[in-house]
Amino acid sequence: MDYIAHIREKDGKIQTTTEHSIEVKQACEDTGSKIGLRYLAGLSGWLHDMGKNTLSFKSYIEEAAANPDNPPRRGSVDHSTAGGKLLYDRFHRGAKTSLDKLTAECVANCIISHHQGLRDFLDPQSSSPFLDRVANKELPDYEQAKAVFLRSVGDAEFEQYFAEARKELAEVLERIQKHALPPIVFSLVMKYIFSCLIDADRTNTRQFEEDEAPEAPFDSAAFFNRCYDLLMKKIRGFDRDRNASHPINRLRREMSDQCEAFALERPSGIYTLSIPTGGGKTLASLRYAIKHAIATGKERIVYIVPYTTIIEQNAAEIRDILQEHDLILEHHSNVVEEIGEETEDYDVQKKKIRLARDNWDRPIIFTTMVQFLNTFYAKGTRNIRRMHRLVNSVLIFDEVQSVPLKCISLFNAALNFLHFFGRSSVVLCTATQPALDYVKHHLRLSERPEMIGSLDKVAQRFKRVEIEDRTEPEGWGAERLAEFVGERLEEVRSVLVILNTKTAVRKLFDRLAKDPRIGESGMRLFHLSTNMCAAHRKNVLAEMIAALEAEERVVCVSTQLIEAGVDISFECVIRSLAGLDSIAQAAGRCNRHGKDAIRKVYIVKSADEVLTRLPEMKTGAQITERLLYEFRQSPERFGHELLSAAAMNAYFRYFFHQMKEEMDYPIPQLDYKMFDLLSANKMYYEAYKNKHGRAPEILSRSSFATAERYFEAIGNAAASVLVPYNEDAESLILDLNGELDSQKLGDLLRKAQKYVVNIYDHEMRKLIRNEDVYPLLHGHVLALRKAAYSDLVGVETDGEGEWETAVI
Repeated sequence: MDYIAHIREKDGKIQTTTEHSIEVKQACEDTGSKIGLRYLAGLSGWLHDMGKNTLSFKSYIEEAAANPDNPPRRGSVDHSTAGGKLLYDRFHRGAKTSLDKLTAECVANCIISHHQGLRDFLDPQSSSPFLDRVANKELPDYEQAKAVFLRSVGDAEFEQYFAEARKELAEVLERIQKHALPPIVFSLVMKYIFSCLIDADRTNTRQFEEDEAPEAPFDSAAFFNRCYDLLMKKIRGFDRDRNASHPINRLRREMSDQCEAFALERPSGIYTLSIPTGGGKTLASLRYAIKHAIATGKERIVYIVPYTTIIEQNAAEIRDILQEHDLILEHHSNVVEEIGEETEDYDVQKKKIRLARDNWDRPIIFTTMVQFLNTFYAKGTRNIRRMHRLVNSVLIFDEVQSVPLKCISLFNAALNFLHFFGRSSVVLCTATQPALDYVKHHLRLSERPEMIGSLDKVAQRFKRVEIEDRTEPEGWGAERLAEFVGERLEEVRSVLVILNTKTAVRKLFDRLAKDPRIGESGMRLFHLSTNMCAAHRKNVLAEMIAALEAEERVVCVSTQLIEAGVDISFECVIRSLAGLDSIAQAAGRCNRHGKDAIRKVYIVKSADEVLTRLPEMKTGAQITERLLYEFRQSPERFGHELLSAAAMNAYFRYFFHQMKEEMDYPIPQLDYKMFDLLSANKMYYEAYKNKHGRAPEILSRSSFATAERYFEAIGNAAASVLVPYNEDAESLILDLNGELDSQKLGDLLRKAQKYVVNIYDHEMRKLIRNEDVYPLLHGHVLALRKAAYSDLVGVETDGEGEWETAVI
């Protein structure tokens, strides 16, 4: 009898369980083999749907396909447990070796979890959800499912395949021991296997559902060779520019050449690229990445940046150079968040969302730090699906100092995994390196990691600004700050003001908009914050850059999103007191191209900022105050330069020492740290022993589901809302309310990313109270009403609609 995996909606065609399992197994083997996990990943694919080999499931899916609007009772047939139970019964109960047990646990958890996310081996209740599922759950049709599978495969072949998987796991453990890596790295190996399974299963199901042929392998080498030729054509063009002989442009060329030489001379590793702000970091890092990808056979280049603003700018710049628009993917944020715990029920709409093509299948990816961290640590299956795309790649972390403090140990673990197991090369790219090798769970930088030689001399040659401390104990309100901006405008034509909170930015913007001096002088006033979607910010930046290049009088009031990676230059910058790294980044927006000899960057204190919800920023500002004092007392200690490498190193050491208890992702609700949940997990292990009077019958300890439940890369959980910024966004909103297949849906969700704003809880409550948000896609996407979005400032949480002002 042919058992059924799927029934195609449009024509009723059947995909058998055998066909689906073999195809998923092969796809898992392909992705697993990239890092030496061919059989471990393949085993998960082979067994993941074993539970469909039953008459019960056959009847269930036939009834569900015949009645999609009224399917059988939710969860009435469990098909994901059987494969994991077979591994547990056969290789764990009475196992010959601990390696047999560990192999069975590792793969079985992936199998039983492929509809929701990896289960806890040990949980906060001193139980084992994993054991409850594979050892204790009653499966009425288990013997039938097992007999069908083994009859089609054969005992000897199955035993041999498991032996190969066990051998791979032994090599994993040897490598962890050799490099003295913490146990969390083993948890990430398991997550990688899970990623292989999720993507293979979803992709094969989508291809069957949409009647697509499997895609041919992509020729990365040919692509990167084409890219290199086009990039070098662009770089050589700079030599013919009329400003080519300017000292800064000559220095940029020197550093770019060093990056290419480094790409050829050094093997895969974890390196630093400390080009000063404005030093041509984007193209220099791209040159390294492409050349290194060609030299070492890497499949992908991934840029990870702090803000979506930089994605728009950098991706546009690189698209213009490489002319490969369809092969460069921007992933800003998930338009559809994880849709609750997945179940095994037949829900057509959820199925389409789950299958939508959302898996980073391009050779060049731009994404954010939040999305990178989500790939490793966020809940469910949507994010982890992308994880396997990060191996055998070159990863460029632009402005790496932006790693959220609580995530530092988790971030370091992910990078150590990608290097030691993923065969990837990692570049930490910033002018303000955050000393990640100094912390307790440190990053394993390669030997002699810096790509640029003689950094102190480079920094001196790049000096374009002087820092002036204008902080006062009580701080300045919007009125005094607006006066200070006016005073500066008597000396310069353009001023950038960067404040720490959206509220403070809006207050100053409102105050400046009413200033008759600004309105009468033809001054252009701009606002930037994360209340604006990425497409909106991109257009505002383009308009502002054009005004600056035309030497118009310009004032911009922005949150810190403008600091990192935005290629823009003002004659004066005013920065509210923050971490020294933020001040250095702000300084990079002043006299960026060395047009003038030296320009001023002023540090002020804003009285309108409430940093209660921003403890890292508050601590950073306090430590900068300490350094300002120390600099006044002993400037020679810092080479008479507040933004020197010595000053930055001192800042990060003070900061990390003061915040050392925060770097392992503390979870106050559990009085425990996430790093420990995914590592040795001693507290839950001891609690289990105390409750049961014996050690758990499993070797694995990771609390995957508990960790994921509490993980947020940035606190104050934000919801993604689609905003009607322009006609294109409004059209997408209409389309998402229609009936769509999974392929079309995936395309729309990708296009919609640039029209998303992340709204925090307290802001969302206001919007809901004003009835300014409404659901799309059967409730899985939120959209904003047009009256609540302003062309000047973005989302209006006070329900004011279009903001009235005489500006612009």
